[in-house]
Amino acid sequence: MMDGFDLNSPLVCEGIIGDGCGGGRIFFIEDGLLQAYDPQSKNSIILLKNIKDAISISKKVCIISIKCKSEIIKIDLSKINS
Repeated sequence: MMDGFDLNSPLVCEGIIGDGCGGGRIFFIEDGLLQAYDPQSKNSIILLKNIKDAISISKKVCIISIKCKSEIIKIDLSKINS
């Protein structure tokens, strides 16, 4: 558990510091929204809306992959202005 997030949940993943973009942040899906939570500032930002039937989320370097029932969504964090 980190800042109230269950890191064992399939809809939560942690950005590893030094592993590309978003290091130290927690990425999670809640109510159809992909959000990034910054434990230092305690703020969340919405990265993507209208995610349907999410099953799991993972992150490798700058790419977040969201597995849904009917598709896999990939988001390149290096292309998002935060």
